[in-house]
Amino acid sequence: MINVATALKFYRVMAYIVGVMLLALCGAMVAKYGFDSPTAVMVVGQAHGFLYMVYLVAAFNLGLKARWGIGYLILVLLSGTIPFLSFVMERKATDRVRKQLAVAAV
Repeated sequence: MINVATALKFYRVMAYIVGVMLLALCGAMVAKYGFDSPTAVMVVGQAHGFLYMVYLVAAFNLGLKARWGIGYLILVLLSGTIPFLSFVMERKATDRVRKQLAVAAV
């Protein structure tokens, strides 16, 4: 179960990064449409897109190692596309994996 713990750390880091980048992208969209500044959306959008792909790999890796069901895995994978949901799902996924690790240790 050491691999699951390592996968969990990588997933948690990526969930926070993607969540913050998505919030930054929302702020950049406000700047684009409110202040006619499209450059921020282009830069932040590309960064978020790349980091979201890394997040997908991290979440999929964790989901396979923790043996999540397909429904829960899809929910976790999509949580990087809705503001604040990546933070919520990170907490739920972490609790779920830690409970699995505790049961496996006993």
